Amino acid sequence: MIEQQKDPEPDQAWRERRRRSGIVAFLVGLVAALAFFAFFPGLPHVIDWGAILASLAVGGLARWTCQAWITRTAKEKDIAEHT
Repeated sequence: MIEQQKDPEPDQAWRERRRRSGIVAFLVGLVAALAFFAFFPGLPHVIDWGAILASLAVGGLARWTCQAWITRTAKEKDIAEHT
């Protein structure tokens, strides 16, 4: 019997969707952190290098969290399909 081979295209589409959502998560985290530093009462309303670096770190954390969540849900869905 011939084994069914997986079409590589759905995997490629999943990777592209994961990459795009990671980019969006990074930008949202970056903008949210910059907005926090720019508009939060009591903070000096100046964006300095510390705020920029902290915002980049928040954006990176948001990207990592989003991609981990997408990967985890895909694995759970794959496991549910095989049982």
